[in-house]
Amino acid sequence: MGVSLWITEHWLDLIQTVAIIGGLLFTAYAMLREESATKIATLIAANEQYREIWQELYKNPRLSRVLNKTVNLDKEPISDEESLFVKLLILHLGTVYEAMKSGMFVKLQGLRRDVQEFFSLPIPKTIWEKTRPFQNPDFVEFIGKCQ
Repeated sequence: MGVSLWITEHWLDLIQTVAIIGGLLFTAYAMLREESATKIATLIAANEQYREIWQELYKNPRLSRVLNKTVNLDKEPISDEESLFVKLLILHLGTVYEAMKSGMFVKLQGLRRDVQEFFSLPIPKTIWEKTRPFQNPDFVEFIGKCQ
């Protein structure tokens, strides 16, 4: 009998409390959904940028040397086009790394292996050595751990 009397006297307070708690729960759910949507949108944007950069390799056959494991840089030095291509990839990778570090990006499977393979190639390795001092120290450490 005590509970029903209390409810009769405080029904408005009870409804307000339930509404506030419901609103907070709904807001938390909406925020989680928005965070997930933001991560997916970031992934889509990063994939689009990645695709655009790599399309240059197919549009410009002179860039194919970038992926050559046996290129002789003493005989044929790195071209400006090759340097720009690799620098764009490094910039893109740095952006993706920062997004992942801040939690705004889903973790990419195989990223470390891809980075290791790419920077083991003569042209990317040489350009990385030249541009490394200008990179974020955390990013440099990440690349170092991949190699």
